[in-house]
Parts: sequence; structure tokens; C-alpha cells
Amino acid sequence: MLGFLRPVIYVCGFLVLIMSSMMLGVAGFAWLRADPETLIFLQSAGVAGVAGGAMVFGCRHAQFNLIARQLYLLTSLSWVMMSLAGALPLFFSHFDLSLTDAVFEAVSGITTTGSTVLAGLQDMPASLLLWRSILQWLGGLGVIGMAVSILPFLRVGGMRLFHTESSDWSDKSMPRIQSLARMLLLTYMGVSLACMLSYWAAGMSLFDAINHAMTTVSTGGYATDDRSMGRFGPGILWIAITFMLIGALPFTMLIAFVRRPSLAVLKNQQALGLLGIVAAVSLSLTAVLIADRQYAPFEALTQATFNLVSVITTTGYASTDYLLWGPFSIALFFLVMFVGGCSGSTSGGMKVFRFQLSYLFLRSQVRKLVHPNGVFITQYNGRPVQDDIILSAVAFSFLFFLTLGVITLLLALLGLDLLTSVSATATALTNVGPGVGNVVGPAGNFASLPVAAKWLLSFAMLLGRLELLTMMVLFTPMFWRG
Repeated sequence: MLGFLRPVIYVCGFLVLIMSSMMLGVAGFAWLRADPETLIFLQSAGVAGVAGGAMVFGCRHAQFNLIARQLYLLTSLSWVMMSLAGALPLFFSHFDLSLTDAVFEAVSGITTTGSTVLAGLQDMPASLLLWRSILQWLGGLGVIGMAVSILPFLRVGGMRLFHTESSDWSDKSMPRIQSLARMLLLTYMGVSLACMLSYWAAGMSLFDAINHAMTTVSTGGYATDDRSMGRFGPGILWIAITFMLIGALPFTMLIAFVRRPSLAVLKNQQALGLLGIVAAVSLSLTAVLIADRQYAPFEALTQATFNLVSVITTTGYASTDYLLWGPFSIALFFLVMFVGGCSGSTSGGMKVFRFQLSYLFLRSQVRKLVHPNGVFITQYNGRPVQDDIILSAVAFSFLFFLTLGVITLLLALLGLDLLTSVSATATALTNVGPGVGNVVGPAGNFASLPVAAKWLLSFAMLLGRLELLTMMVLFTPMFWRG
């Protein structure tokens, strides 16, 4: 067993060391600003450095190749270890956060969920605000790296539908993987820089622009103020809409566009589907807001589009308490919470392509009812879809709603009301952030939930970010028997 675990622990140790180095960077920032959390970040970096170093040197190996079972374990354990390391500065901080709250906040950050137990963000030290943003930015980078490099090999996540020349696992040579990782990093950094400069030019302070750029492109949603994006004008909201949508697009498509700028590259069925859903739902809600005379036409369009894009892309920003818009709006926001962005993006949710495949499969089944002897080939992006991909989408959907039901029941057992139980579970599994209702809605937070509920939702956030099956397989006896 030790031989099986050694390379997994070795790689996780390097990830913890990376987290330690990021803490040192924030400690330097805190020292320059005479921030009271400077020593806290140095202490946290030391703890993480010792732990990561022990894992690396204790399990070092001249050379090893990871098999599929080890990749499953590595994918899950790496997110757990990064979350625990990310919780250290929050736990040791002067805010006297409990271990439960510190871990919940870190898991929410790393998984780019955006749910929070903190209040009074505008009064927090700048170093802690920056650390929360960094957690989400690192999580967003890890999401797309995992989606295009690891999950296709494990036959999880749907990225097998979207292979490009740079992401095809049929040639698993190290230079090809390194080239893909480099292009992902450069593209992600470039989009983040463009977002930051746009925010800054539109009137945000440099500090706010940096933080919000990291949490916008990662579709994470952490803000530097309890009002989230509600304190900014329409210009900044439209910039956020633009970059939330970019973050929700497949990064393999963005890389292909950077390498060969052409509108043909953007003709991606998944991306066009996402934009179509956003346009249709935003215009529908805008019409309702105008009819109810809640806003002037342009303000209605801005508020409706911003908040819907935030929920659909699973970012979780809010510019107002949209639950006050009436029952129709509450139901609409709850339903679009499940959609999510594109596979291979930083977004969570069930992903657009699964809804598209379900529709294509349903259409094919209806045609077979009319023409029992007919042969109908399901195509996606101009390619035939293999049966195992459709079966994988069906299995994921079944597991998703089964998990949703089980965790909802467990939260209800802990004393939460039905609306809070359902919406908290849904927002955790889809990595959206705010739910619906007075407790976990956009005007509330998760601080008042029982300790057991926070641990359960932390687990749900990890499940959702890792596409359920990646982590669920670890709980089967077959996995450990080999």
C-alpha cells in the first residue's frame, strides 16, 4: 500500500509547498502595508512548508508513472491538501475563526464556490482579502488543468468530446503535456491581466481590481466588501459580465483562438449553447423586471444580465438581492444554478454539454419511436458521439441528483428548513456560492449553519468540483482492492 501511496503523497507535497510559497508572497505584501496578519502568514507558511517538505522528502522516488487508480486518488487528495493548507492563515488569523469555519472558507475558495462564513469584509486586513482571492485564482487554474489533462484520461468530465491537437491524450508524451500546461497558464494569466486592467480603467482601486479580476476569471465570486458587486456602477458590471463569460468558455477553445485568431475557432456548439441560454434567460428576466416597473429598461437589462450570468457561470457575485424580485425570479435563479458553464472552463455546475447531449439523445429516442428501423447518429460539434459518453452523462446526472437528495436529507436532519437544505446543497454541488432563501441567499451567508452542516457542505463542494465520480470511486471497496 505504501508503494501505491508514495507517488501520490510526493506530488501532493509539492502542491503544499506551492501553497507555502504563496503565503510567503502574501506575507511580503502584508509587511509592506504594516498589516497585522504578517506574522500569521509567516507562521502558516512555515507549517505548510514543513508538512510539504516532509511529504516530498519522505516519499521521493527516482522515477515513477502514475496509473489510473493513483490519478483518481491524486486528483481528490490534492484538492483536499490544498484546502487544508489554504485554511491555515484563516485559522491562525486574529479573527478567531474556528477550524470548521477556516476549512469551509478555504474549501469554498479552492473549489471556486464562493460561499462564505465571513461578514464585515470591508473591515478585514487586506492580506486576508488577497489570500481569499488567490485561493480562488489557484482553484480556477487547477480546475481547467484538471479538466483538460487528467479527467479525459480517467474518462470523467466530458472533455473527451473536446479534444484538440494540444489536449489529445492519445499521445501522452511529457513534452505535449508540458506544452499544454504552459499554454493554459499563459492564457489564464493573460485573461486575468486583461480583466484587472479593465476594472482599473473603469474606476476600481488597484487593490480591488486585482482581487476582483482573480475571482471573476476563476468564476469564484469572492469580493472585498459585503455588498459584493453592488457598490459598483453599470460599466464595471458589464466588464464583469464579459469576463465571467470568458471564464465559463472552454479554455482549449481560447487557446486555439490565441494561436490562430479566427471566427471559425469560436464555432463551438457548447460555447454557442451557453451564450444562447444566457441571452434568452437574461432577456426574459429583463422583460419581467420592466413589466413590474422595478427598474428602467437599461438598468433592468444590466441587473438581470449580471446576476443571471453570475449564477449560470457559478461565479456567485451579486449586485442586489435578486430574491426580492418575486417568486418567478427565485424559481428562475434556482433552476439556472444547475446549468453551469462549459466543460474545460473554470465554471462548475452540471455543464452545458450534458444538457445538450440529453436533448440530442431525447430527440434520437423520439425519432426511433416514429421510425423503429431507422438508424440515427447523434453528432456533437460535427462528430459522432460515442455511446459511452452519453451513458457517462446519464450516470453523472443520476448520481448528481441522488447526491443532492441525500445531502438535502442530512441537512434537514440537522435542523435546517427545506429551502435552506435544498439550496445550500445545490449551490455546494454546483459551486455557485449563494443559494436562495433568507439564510444562504445573496443577502446572507453560511455562518449560522451548524458545524456538521458546514463539514457536509465542504465535502459537497469538493464532490461538485471533482465531477462527483472522481471522488466517489474512492469510497468503493473495488478501488482499494485494485
